Amino acid sequence: MIKSLSVIFPLYNEQHRLSKLFSEIKKQKYFKKENAEFIFVNDGSNDKSLQMIKDFKSKNKKKINIKIISYNKNQGKGFALKKGIFLAKRNWILTMDIDLSVKFNQLKIWENKKYLNKNIEVYFGSRLLLNSKVNAKEYRKITGNIFNLILSFIFNREKLKIKDTQCGFKLYKNKIAKKIFLKSRENGYINDVEILLLLLRHKIKLSELPVIWSHKDGSKVNILIDSLVMLYHLIKLKLKFNKFLVSV
Repeated sequence: MIKSLSVIFPLYNEQHRLSKLFSEIKKQKYFKKENAEFIFVNDGSNDKSLQMIKDFKSKNKKKINIKIISYNKNQGKGFALKKGIFLAKRNWILTMDIDLSVKFNQLKIWENKKYLNKNIEVYFGSRLLLNSKVNAKEYRKITGNIFNLILSFIFNREKLKIKDTQCGFKLYKNKIAKKIFLKSRENGYINDVEILLLLLRHKIKLSELPVIWSHKDGSKVNILIDSLVMLYHLIKLKLKFNKFLVSV
């Protein structure tokens, strides 16, 4: 079903995680060079991340199609995803977290289990489905629960359709991703919720699929500060999409 793929990695100060990622990319035999591209979006890192990616690209340019987007000021994950999606050229676009909390083979698992349907245009990986396998530390569970409580407080979860908006493993048809992200205005973590609302408003066919997810140390989320920021932006989204949500 997936004949070609663009894989997008948004990143900010990830020098300690990149070597592991590079090793996993080199192991991939799922797609040949002409059918796959890996897009790194350096979101204003001030560590060695950018140089490491450049070195990796230089050493592997004959075997791996690597593209780099970089800018000086940190803008947020949503902004980085938009940059990557607008550059993507393949038929499908996969967004992934650079810590590989969900690994590359998840896509193959979805295909083998025949979860991918030609009529569906977007797939959200979900840690909250019964057949998902999740290995998370207690504080990460607390962070996720806080966010879900906030989300449930502001939105009717049934209208959102999706249980887990924040899992970074998402698959889009290229033309759909470009159409929806062009309309996106949220640059931070709440971008995922805005994208879901835009997909629903435009009646895009989407599905939520189980993942094998493993917690990785090094999260940059501050439970107190980021929860307050998320609350503010979720309220803004509620006001922005309220007319649509009432009509659903």
